[in-house]
Amino acid sequence: MDGRFWHPRFPRLRALIPHQIVLAWPEFLLGDQWVTVSELYGDLSTLQKGGGFTNTGGETLFDAVAHTAVDWDGVTCSSCDLSGHVLSDLGYFSSRDALFRTHGQTLCLPVRIIADLIMSRRVA
Repeated sequence: MDGRFWHPRFPRLRALIPHQIVLAWPEFLLGDQWVTVSELYGDLSTLQKGGGFTNTGGETLFDAVAHTAVDWDGVTCSSCDLSGHVLSDLGYFSSRDALFRTHGQTLCLPVRIIADLIMSRRVA
């Protein structure tokens, strides 16, 4: 993702935000179909009526998926269209660790240590 996406959330830390950020977005295999985490809360037509994601305040992008669809490719007309911030789709990986081994980690070291303690070894 374009690092500028995070500027509204962290205005005082802009200088520390990388220009590009690798974001692992979870999807789940239900039956024979991959379903994005936001669609677990309802179909896209229901979720796009949600309040959207403002990227400010205490709500995170992962909190927002409970009430709005997140559109990564600009085709669902979602209330949370992030397609303008996506620089490339890096594909599917069995875990965030596999993604970061392949494409690298963009978080600064102190944040990476905390994130790894919480998120490592979580398998898709």
